[in-house]
Amino acid sequence: MADEKKVSPVEVIKSESAFLRGTLPEDLSTDADQFAKPNTQLLKFHGTYQQDDRDQRGQKTAEGKSAKQFSMMTRTRIPGGRLTAEQMVAHLDLCDELGNATLKCTTRQALQLHGILKKDLRETIRRINDVQLSTLAACGDVNRNVMCCPAPFQDDVHCEMRRLTDALKDHLAPRTSAYYELWLCDEETGEKSLVGGGAPDDEPIYGPTYLPRKFKIAVALPWDNCVDIYTNDLGFLAVVRDDKIIGYNVLVGGGMGTTPSAKKTFPALAKRMAFVTPDNACRVAEAVVKVQRDHGNRADRKTARMKYLIADRGLDWFRERVEEYYGEALQDCTEDDVYGFDDHMGWFEQGDGKYFYGWNVENGRLYDDQDRRWKTAIRQICTELSPGIHLTAHQSILFTNLAADARSRLETIIKENGLPLTEEVSTVRKWSMACVALPTCGLAVTESERVLPELMDQFEPELAKLGMDKEAFTVRMTGCPNGCARPYNADIGLVGKAKGRYTVFLGGQLLGKRLGSIYKDLVPFEDIVPTLVPVFKAFKLHRQEEEPFGDFCDRVGNEQLLAWCDPPGDTAQASKAS
Repeated sequence: MADEKKVSPVEVIKSESAFLRGTLPEDLSTDADQFAKPNTQLLKFHGTYQQDDRDQRGQKTAEGKSAKQFSMMTRTRIPGGRLTAEQMVAHLDLCDELGNATLKCTTRQALQLHGILKKDLRETIRRINDVQLSTLAACGDVNRNVMCCPAPFQDDVHCEMRRLTDALKDHLAPRTSAYYELWLCDEETGEKSLVGGGAPDDEPIYGPTYLPRKFKIAVALPWDNCVDIYTNDLGFLAVVRDDKIIGYNVLVGGGMGTTPSAKKTFPALAKRMAFVTPDNACRVAEAVVKVQRDHGNRADRKTARMKYLIADRGLDWFRERVEEYYGEALQDCTEDDVYGFDDHMGWFEQGDGKYFYGWNVENGRLYDDQDRRWKTAIRQICTELSPGIHLTAHQSILFTNLAADARSRLETIIKENGLPLTEEVSTVRKWSMACVALPTCGLAVTESERVLPELMDQFEPELAKLGMDKEAFTVRMTGCPNGCARPYNADIGLVGKAKGRYTVFLGGQLLGKRLGSIYKDLVPFEDIVPTLVPVFKAFKLHRQEEEPFGDFCDRVGNEQLLAWCDPPGDTAQASKAS
């Protein structure tokens, strides 16, 4: 276990918080526009981050003082990305009435509201719970939203995956009653709402200080790794025989975040640890969480994720500890591994006489303006067609449970609101995604979500000239190295390094099983496409048969790519290459 005499300040805040209460009740009773700093750490467990509008930083008050405009980002936990039309409309209402009029579909199948004022936070969280959803454990040092293939296929395999997803969510949920006291009590009577529970203050899995750092889980299929299972702390890869899941290969130790100035940090993909039957999956998950709880680094949050524990102690040591907590030996993994993916975009039969439509949402941002009316379209679809809403790990939406005769009306609603059908979106744009970054993320060093569409506008005609507009590869952009859009295992990763400058990673893959490497560093935004076009020209000339782009970059290596692609005498950029 980490040295108990030396712990990070956040560990002290958790240990003194009385199971995530802190002084939040007092903070909520004041008219201040922001929370006390220790409470901002506790708020994450309740599903909300305090932020400020960085576009407004530097502006002066009437007294000539610099003033930040504080607000809250509130995230709803949605296991497997599955919600109802009513729940989706409730979030659209919230973003219009209490937020900044936009809603974000995240890279982990959740929804985020931005611009919530402190005075409106209790109402926001209560209204989310009113539609039988929750923000508890959407953030913080606990198991967060459990990811799962969002496709609503009605076969036994997908039904079992959804069952496990819900079981993991329930089994690893925090038990503290603080959430219900703070957000769901009747303010006049003080009576506790029964929505979601209200369990006593006992955390049998987490203990009073919870985990050393955030924890992420995904459930996937070998032929469909649409949730990027290898990037999670814990993954359950289905082992299927005769169209039935007989168990799961358990993967441990994935995580994307890194700090370039700290050499001790790095992105990592999960390692294959053991096989478990479906009825024991939650027990193994609990054992893994407890090993991380008791042995993870609580002194340095930069190296507190489980990937560092496994890197330091080794997979064999980690498995032995898991077996101790589990109470018996584990079986080795089967040969089953990831070999395919599906973005689930377009029309599909569900297997029960109904259909679903995968609709590409660029960067997951839902808004209305004079040209594009995302919110209006979704509201109309939900009101008229009452579909299920399933969120994908690529920030898009599946409209599910549709009758055959709903197809024409759904497409008409989309087009009438100035929006493209999925079939009209270029391949490169469909497989691109970005984190929120500026102006609200406090970690961002440069733009991401707001500039990726412009980058796609530049990229599309260049690929068309090369006859490669149908080529499938991932482009993922983040405003900082924390890696929320999973750039490090993408075919092309663009990671914010300084204002307007990015590290370009090449050589990941659609399958998500390989990390890319640095091709060039500190590339100005306006030079990204000119930097990549020569690489695609080399790819067209030197690829082997149907070799994917990421595989090509990995095979030939950066040294050869630079030799092919850098103009003669251009040593400035080459010197920055890894």
